[in-house]
Amino acid sequence: MPRSERSSLLLAGLLATAGVAHFASPKQFDAIIPRSLPGPPRTWTYASGVVELALAAGIAVPRTRRTAALAAAGFFVGVFPANARMALDWRNRPAPQRAAAYGRLPLQIPLVLWARSVAKNGEGRS
Repeated sequence: MPRSERSSLLLAGLLATAGVAHFASPKQFDAIIPRSLPGPPRTWTYASGVVELALAAGIAVPRTRRTAALAAAGFFVGVFPANARMALDWRNRPAPQRAAAYGRLPLQIPLVLWARSVAKNGEGRS
């Protein structure tokens, strides 16, 4: 399997896992939904899970990979406020939890770059 195909499938797997987690354990995601968003946090948690599952499916299919990967890059940028809120909310937690929350912030950069790389190498030209 070519490296670009493996990278695409790994990204799809990451997104699918995250999407399933939003439904399997929504309470943890509800807690990081920015308060400024309208409606109940659970709605945003489930919507985010649906988006992640849709992006995973799109990236897994070569024909839609490029478009889905570009959308994933935008999604990773879009969820940054939730990760920032989590870091802020966890600032008084024990050091390992704080480190995990703060560590998520710079992690968004390689996720965006990974998605862009998948888009660049994706087929999606049919």
